[in-house]
Amino acid sequence: GVLSLGNILNAGFEQIFNLYNPLVYESSDIIDTFVYRLAFEQGDFALSTAVGLIRSVVSSCFILLGWGLAMKYSDYKIL
Repeated sequence: GVLSLGNILNAGFEQIFNLYNPLVYESSDIIDTFVYRLAFEQGDFALSTAVGLIRSVVSSCFILLGWGLAMKYSDYKIL
C-alpha cells in the first residue's frame, strides 16, 4: 500500500554490511552504510545524523505524495 512507499530507500543494510570493506566502498555504498561509516568510522555524528534525517524526510515525502495521488486518482480514503 501507500505506507510501503517509505521503504523505497531501504536496500538491505545487513546484507551489504556483512560484505562491506574499503575495497568495495565505491561500488556497494548505500545511504545506510554511508551513514554508518560517517558515524562509527569517521566519528562525524552531526553529518551522519543530518543525512539520516534527510533520508527520513524524503521517505515521508514519498508516503505523502503516494497518499495524495491515491486520493486524487482512485478515491482512496483512510478511515
